[in-house]
Amino acid sequence: MSLYHVQKLLFHLNNVPSVRRRFDAEREALLAEYRLSDEERRAVTHADVGKLHLMGVHPLLLAPFAGRVGLRWPDYLAALRRAREAAGGG
Repeated sequence: MSLYHVQKLLFHLNNVPSVRRRFDAEREALLAEYRLSDEERRAVTHADVGKLHLMGVHPLLLAPFAGRVGLRWPDYLAALRRAREAAGGG
């Protein structure tokens, strides 16, 4: 797992307009530029915020990413809660 690279990608998605455009237009090519595991790539591609949360992605990076991909705040919180419960963390 390469948490640093996931967080670097999310920082860029949250702060660099050209990276956001590439995420929408050429996602696979963009993701290939970051050293992500297959699991991390799937979680980012599918905006699986629960999985990203369990991987240890910092909330200050994860919350803006969730909003950018269209997840409403209550749904974001519910996804985090479901992920923790599924992992046995209640």
